[in-house]
Amino acid sequence: MTDPKYFSNQPQTVGQLLQFCSDALESSDVFFGHGTDNAWDEAVLMVLSVVELPLDSGENVLPQPVGIEAVARLRELLHRRITEHEPLPYLLGRAWFAGLEFFCDRRAIIPRSPIAELILNDFRPWYNGPAPKRILDLCCGSGCIGLAAAYQFPDARVDLLDVDSGALELARENAEHLGLQDRVTVIQSDLFESLVDTRYDLVLSNPPYVDAADLAAMPAEFHHEPKDALGSGSDGLDLTRRILSCVHPFLAPSGLLIVEVGNSWPALEEAYPKVPFTWVEFERGGDGVFALTAQELQDYSAIVG
Repeated sequence: MTDPKYFSNQPQTVGQLLQFCSDALESSDVFFGHGTDNAWDEAVLMVLSVVELPLDSGENVLPQPVGIEAVARLRELLHRRITEHEPLPYLLGRAWFAGLEFFCDRRAIIPRSPIAELILNDFRPWYNGPAPKRILDLCCGSGCIGLAAAYQFPDARVDLLDVDSGALELARENAEHLGLQDRVTVIQSDLFESLVDTRYDLVLSNPPYVDAADLAAMPAEFHHEPKDALGSGSDGLDLTRRILSCVHPFLAPSGLLIVEVGNSWPALEEAYPKVPFTWVEFERGGDGVFALTAQELQDYSAIVG
């Protein structure tokens, strides 16, 4: 059980429960990086989920009374969060991405990517083709990127592709949860091996990209996630190299490739110094996401291929 000091005075209201939760997280050594970046925001998410209030609730909910069951549930979650360093989305079984709720468990990494901002902005100004009709989420994991794109573009068909069968099961569950299963196809494949004669307007990918040194030094929270979904060789670019070498035949002439490589972006530029990667700047934070057009990939095929 959680250290009794966290609940030395029994919380009676939502506001008191929030303060207790925030104080407990603040005084711990947990790492915030799976949907929140500070103790208060995580406490809000945890408490409102426990007491089953909308996540956008205002201050008017603070005086609402809480029962002993809610306090006991919060005690359990805090214990696991603080002593086991389990990320909150795994504890709750759900995560939010691009304004949508996704089922979340250890079959895939927790949804988080600045690509969400690109989706909500229709990939402008980087995508200049017609309204996308075919979209591929490559290394899809939980399916959050592809499903958010399907939600944003209601006339598009989306393929969710991953090599891991467990992740694909979760992606299929999320497609059904969001009511998108009629426009989404789940495909098990090692990158493009199972695809035949398909051209996509958008190929989106958040592949494993953590280099060996960073993977070894990651906070304990990340070790709850599938290791194979994080690391990708000594420089973090094993999968990205393969994507660059194979993707062009699967892009429409006006197509766009979007890939997240995180902290491995300097290594990518060093590996391909002549390739004109466009590094996307985000208003909401995040970096390490590049864009390449189908034409650019063709022009530099001798380098990336």
